Amino acid sequence: MSRTVHDKPDWSAIDTVLLDLDGTLLDLAFDNEFWRERIPEAYAQARGVSVADARAALTPVFRAREGTLDWYCIEYWSRELDLDVAQLKRQSAARIAWLPGARDTLETLRARGKRLALVTNAHPQALAIKDQATGVTALMDAVYSSHRFGAPKEHAQFWQAVSASEGYDPKRTLFADDSAPVLAAARASGIRWVYAIRHPDSRADRREHEHLPAVDRLSELL
Repeated sequence: MSRTVHDKPDWSAIDTVLLDLDGTLLDLAFDNEFWRERIPEAYAQARGVSVADARAALTPVFRAREGTLDWYCIEYWSRELDLDVAQLKRQSAARIAWLPGARDTLETLRARGKRLALVTNAHPQALAIKDQATGVTALMDAVYSSHRFGAPKEHAQFWQAVSASEGYDPKRTLFADDSAPVLAAARASGIRWVYAIRHPDSRADRREHEHLPAVDRLSELL
């Protein structure tokens, strides 16, 4: 079982805050619905098959790329599925939403003088669509996509690259994310304050995180 945070971070010992996008700041319900519903529907329509058959065909294709940079790449999936994934995302953009309290948390941290950096596996095209809907990057001091570094956040290579680019002191840095493999990689890189988000999808059940302090919402860390 995950440990719920009872003691808040020592913010006097934190200079830099690294934050995930989907499932930490933005509601993962959008992405889950998009890939589980919208893509199978579009795939089925394009090929004249049932949605059930489309899901059956897509499931092993998706699983084969989990944990790789391709998993997050709109261009890769557009080629693989012969669909305009970016256009489909734009058509669904009205469903993009902040998680409760996330935007206010960013504004509070900025007011406290913390440096905020977005660290995301989102493809630049997906990030642009979400930024247009939310304005999230305007609240950040820096934005780093794993596609810039050629490695997803699950890999040590990403953390070496973002550390070199950002120049943060890992002992005075906080990172929050909803993905257990990503959190493990961040902790292994030496980041002192690592927190799991347990409720990344407002429409789904909470996730449990073993061996990590966890909160339902980012705002609980303030």
